[in-house]
Amino acid sequence: MRSLNGSARALVDVAAGEISREIFVNPDIYREEQERVFARAWLYVGHESQIRNPGDFTVSRMGEESVILTRDRAARIHVFLNSCRHRGMKVCRYDDGNTRSFICPYHAWSYDLDGRLVGVQDYDNSYRPPFDKSQWGLVEAAQLANFRGTIWATWDRNAPEFDDFLGGARFALDLGLRPWDGSDGETEVLGSTQKWIVPSNWKFIAENFAGDALHVVSHRSVDMVGIGPSKGPGRRDDYGKPYLAAYPGGHGVNYGVTPPVKERKNYAGSPATQAYFQRCWEKRVARMGDKAGIVPLIGTIFPNMSFHLQQPRTILVSHPRGPCETEMWRVYLVDKDAPDEVKRYLRSYYIRYSGPAGMTEQDDMENWSYATTASRGPIARRHPYNYKSCLGSEAGRSDLIPGFVTERNTTEQNPRMLYKRWAEYMDADDWRALVPAASDAPP
Repeated sequence: MRSLNGSARALVDVAAGEISREIFVNPDIYREEQERVFARAWLYVGHESQIRNPGDFTVSRMGEESVILTRDRAARIHVFLNSCRHRGMKVCRYDDGNTRSFICPYHAWSYDLDGRLVGVQDYDNSYRPPFDKSQWGLVEAAQLANFRGTIWATWDRNAPEFDDFLGGARFALDLGLRPWDGSDGETEVLGSTQKWIVPSNWKFIAENFAGDALHVVSHRSVDMVGIGPSKGPGRRDDYGKPYLAAYPGGHGVNYGVTPPVKERKNYAGSPATQAYFQRCWEKRVARMGDKAGIVPLIGTIFPNMSFHLQQPRTILVSHPRGPCETEMWRVYLVDKDAPDEVKRYLRSYYIRYSGPAGMTEQDDMENWSYATTASRGPIARRHPYNYKSCLGSEAGRSDLIPGFVTERNTTEQNPRMLYKRWAEYMDADDWRALVPAASDAPP
């Protein structure tokens, strides 16, 4: 097996549109990813609606690290490493809930909601001289950001601010995470987090949503049986003209652009839901004008947060568990003020469309698992994958959408940009070497 030998760019030749299968299966490369990608980048942790009140918590992940997303007594949000500073045991073993403190079940060290170490067994008698408890609180993420209810964190104090990390992709999240009426109201997570394991490298999943529009042939059966949000087999809602945008930060978004016409027929399978979306659409057009018809359909925020922000509206995080295994976490979003009947219908539709039992997700999982298997053999690993579609062609600038944009949904510019940025992370020693790369042109 090959290791990086100091140059990920040798395995990711975006100029030629060829990428080595090695980056999907090599355990040495995988271990280096944990240090150079997941310990540096901003990562999606959760949604503020999962921790509404002081003492609320939900356990999440950042790379392979278990973390606690919680609110302290003053309602401030924190992200802590879920590991006791004494012997490393998890201080929180529940998925979510409410607590007054986090107590390690191993030796009973206890931590307040703000991460401070407040209790140690026989502290006054056993520790001579006493150690400074203020220096032994829970390890906290170096930086935290709240973007329209989504919570992000990074372990790297030298990472750029979150808005700078997003760059032009901020446009997609700002549009897609608003309520359907385009206001500054709130969204919330609908139900709990779906979690399941896929025998796949996490990068296949990130690439899939970053702008691989060619793979929709896999979902033909979903359209034929009419499992989409509109009535009638074979019918898809009109998402409008496609725009694929690649960003130097490694992010990629597939937009649909439609005219701000008065009538939309979203979710025609439910009269109450269709009526709700029609009212929202009218308000959206009144607020946003021509911008109302710009919809970020699917995308990936580098490295591993992917989304649908149309139908369904959902966030998928592909947590790495090894070079050939990924733990998928998916949550669904809904307008907080939507009627209960609308929420019930959306819940039913969302889970039959996406998630471990969803028709489209099953198509994708089969593709990802076979692609990973096809990268493992000694003969297969001699031959790179082909990412040449629209190589060096028409990507440019758009008056509608920021980023490097093409109106052809057959382009592979977005996956190329993702892997280009991956290689930059893997080769850079710190953020000083990473930040200038954000000005590069697309491959």
